[in-house]
Amino acid sequence: MKAYRVEGQFRKKKRKHTFTKEILGENEEQVREKILSIVGSNHRVKRSDISIAAVTEISPEDVQNPVVKYQLEG
Repeated sequence: MKAYRVEGQFRKKKRKHTFTKEILGENEEQVREKILSIVGSNHRVKRSDISIAAVTEISPEDVQNPVVKYQLEG
């Protein structure tokens, strides 16, 4: 598994909200799918209202999320 940092935004009630999330995945396509699922579920927005600006692979040293860091080490 590799660590990825995903940046994007979603629309809700005519406002734009930006987000940055770190997540584990096998490839970029799987990470995009997970992010659409997580953001849509947590914020009750449709996939069409979520836009992903960047998906970048990050090294284990650059991971800031403690859960992702623990999963990488284990």
